[in-house]
Amino acid sequence: MNRETALERLRAAAEAGRPIIGAGAGTGLSAKAAEAGGVDLLIIYNSGRYRMAGRGSLAGLLPYGDANAIVVDMAREVLPVVRDTPVLAGVCGTDPFRLMGPFLDELKAMGFAGVQNFPTVGLYDGKFRQNLEETGMGYGLEVDMIREARRRDLLTAPYVFDAGQAAAMAEAGADVLVPHVGLTTSGSIGAETALTLDEAAAAVQEMRDAAVAVNPGIIVLCHGGPIAEPDDAQFVLDHTDGIAGFFGASSMERLPTEKAIAAQATRFKSLRLGR
Repeated sequence: MNRETALERLRAAAEAGRPIIGAGAGTGLSAKAAEAGGVDLLIIYNSGRYRMAGRGSLAGLLPYGDANAIVVDMAREVLPVVRDTPVLAGVCGTDPFRLMGPFLDELKAMGFAGVQNFPTVGLYDGKFRQNLEETGMGYGLEVDMIREARRRDLLTAPYVFDAGQAAAMAEAGADVLVPHVGLTTSGSIGAETALTLDEAAAAVQEMRDAAVAVNPGIIVLCHGGPIAEPDDAQFVLDHTDGIAGFFGASSMERLPTEKAIAAQATRFKSLRLGR
C-alpha cells in the first residue's frame, strides 16, 4: 500500500460521507480484527504493546524501551497479517540516536505506508516540556520528521496538540491531521482527568481550522481524552465542522478487549455443573 492509493481511498470515503476510522494495533490479532471491522488505517507504536500488556499508554513516553526499535519489532507481527489496509509506523521523531532519513527509508522498505509522530513530546507540558524544547528535544523535530516522511512519499498522520502545531504540521505536508485532546479515559487503566466532550470538540475545531487555513485539502480526525466510545466520537462529529472521522487506539483495542474478555469469563463462570 503506497501513499497515493491510501489517500485515494481516504478521500473517496470522505466524499461519500463515510467516516474515516484509524485504529491503533498493539498485536497482530488486534490488527486482523480491526481490519475485519473495516477500518481505513492501522497504526502501530510502542504504546500499543504496553497497552495490551496491561500498562497505561503513557508507558510509551517513559524509558521502558527503545520506541523506534519496538515499532520495527512489532512490524514483524502486524505487517504480514494485514491484507489490504495501510499500516503506519509510530516514529519517535525526537530520538537523538537515529539518523531519521535512513530510518524512514527502512520503514518504507519494510512495507509501512506511512508514519505518525509517536511517542510525542506533545503530551508533556510544564517546566519539563520547556526544558525538552531548550535542550534540543522539542516538538519541532517531530515536524521535521513529518516533512522528511512526506518527501519520501509516505502517508503522514501526525498528532497535534494546539493550533500552532496544527498549522506547522499542515505546512510540513501532513496528509491526515489528528488533533489529540489527551490520554483516553475509561477502562481499567484509562485517564480520570480529561476535558469535557464540549471542550474537546472546541479544541478539535480550533486545530482543524488552523490546519485548513494552511492546506484546505487536509483530512482531520479527532482523538483522545473523553472521546473513548462511538457515542463520544459521534458527539464530537455532531458538534464540529469538517472533521472526517476518528482515530482510536485504546478505544479500538484496549477497551473492547477488557470488556469482551471479562464478559466471556463471566459467562463461563455462570455455567451449571452436571450431576
